Amino acid sequence: MRLAELSERSGVSTATIKYYLREGLLAPGRRVSATTADYDEGHLRRLRLVRALIQVGGIPVATAREVLVHVDDDSLGRTIRMGAALWALPQGPESDDGDPAVVTARHEVDRLLEMLGWSTAREVGALSPVHRSLVLAVSALIRLGYPWGAELMAPYAELMYQAAERDLDFMEAYPSEAEQVEMVVAAAVLFQPVLKALHRLAQEEESARRYGLE
Repeated sequence: MRLAELSERSGVSTATIKYYLREGLLAPGRRVSATTADYDEGHLRRLRLVRALIQVGGIPVATAREVLVHVDDDSLGRTIRMGAALWALPQGPESDDGDPAVVTARHEVDRLLEMLGWSTAREVGALSPVHRSLVLAVSALIRLGYPWGAELMAPYAELMYQAAERDLDFMEAYPSEAEQVEMVVAAAVLFQPVLKALHRLAQEEESARRYGLE
């Protein structure tokens, strides 16, 4: 397809597509003349991912480029490839290791992972920005007087594991590893708000069932 068709099908303007090409976010098309290139379904798929990262997720271009480098790195195993791409997404602030609440939270998170038998998460530990984000969230709860220890977190973690299984089942429906990794990255940006909204709707529904609407 030509640039105009790629723009029409993706909903991204030709000027923006050219910008993405210049910034290395989109691979060049197959050159058919000095001024014309041909693009395929892979370009369309990548454009949708770039749009999700930048226009929906508000991720800076430089960060999006770093994420896509990992997405395209087929020298990595699938787990490492997905992890590297996800870790390159914007993360929360660094934790203050001297803060007593942070120390307590890290202990509880590590105890949780041991209870659940999540050996990979335990081995990666503090190297993971996701682990750090969880520690910071738990430490904030502790400071506010909500002692969220491992036992309280465990049922939620088990529910999230079921969600993760569904995520990977869905991912495996895509034919190539590159498409699978792209889907995981897009889901990290787009699907988190869906999960949050579903959680809140479920809370509203359960509250109405328990206490009524008055």
